[in-house]
Amino acid sequence: MVELRGVIPPATTPFRDDDEIDHTLVRRQIDWLISAGARGIAVGGSTGEGHTLELGEYTALVETAIDAASERVPIIAGIITDSTRDAIKRGKAVKHMGAAALQVTPVHYLFRPDDDSMIEHFRVMAAETEMPIIIYNVVPWTYLSPTLLLRIMKEVPDVIGVKQSAGDLKLMADLVMDARPEDHIFSAVDALMYPSYSLGCRGSIAAILTAAPHASVALWDAVEVEDHARALELHTRLLRLWNAMVSDNLPACTKYAQSLQGCPTGRPRAPMPEASDKQKVAIRSALASLDVRMEAAE
Repeated sequence: MVELRGVIPPATTPFRDDDEIDHTLVRRQIDWLISAGARGIAVGGSTGEGHTLELGEYTALVETAIDAASERVPIIAGIITDSTRDAIKRGKAVKHMGAAALQVTPVHYLFRPDDDSMIEHFRVMAAETEMPIIIYNVVPWTYLSPTLLLRIMKEVPDVIGVKQSAGDLKLMADLVMDARPEDHIFSAVDALMYPSYSLGCRGSIAAILTAAPHASVALWDAVEVEDHARALELHTRLLRLWNAMVSDNLPACTKYAQSLQGCPTGRPRAPMPEASDKQKVAIRSALASLDVRMEAAE
């Protein structure tokens, strides 16, 4: 399996004014993230508005991303669906494209499967797709405990890891503490990348990386060489950016931050609103504190 480690930004999905994907901008973003030092890229996740994509759009997006990356970095294909059947369909659709792994979100409808049903969901999907799976633990009403996550990774060998989200660092600490060496634990706790790395996370897959990839890579590198003074400084600056971005239209705010740095990202898909004027001012100010060289947003 391709090594998955370090800063892996989840790409935004650029939509044109007619709400269709702009694949030219997909390619430009992949190049931009790689040039910033990304060690991999995820597409079709929540930052990429993957929940809005039809199957054909999804497969075309993954195909474009893999082609644009041209084996320079691994591509992880996100899957956000509400049934085992549809998750399998998406996994099979991208299986032979060369994706390094699938990033699978537990179902996000209001009725939570019990633990055994959740394990069976991932067991069947792994068997049908025959691909490595990373669980994206993010949906509040189907949030999986460290105990359940560890059980799934132990009982379903093709579930290779977890992208742990939300703001509770205690849950992250418990997960990392009891994970096996072969388990891939990635942080999606955008506000707390520095302590996540210090706890032993293998890397990160989170929107803050996409909004500020250069500083995010610098933070990872600082922790790697145990330059904790530099890491803490970068953490503080990135936290200010996160506080400016975090909202119900987070993908739109992430896109605005990217556009200020010369990476055009199109629009969010309706009905998500674009970043408000107030959000834009805060994001621009936070990027300035990161010494980001900004351009006019496209």
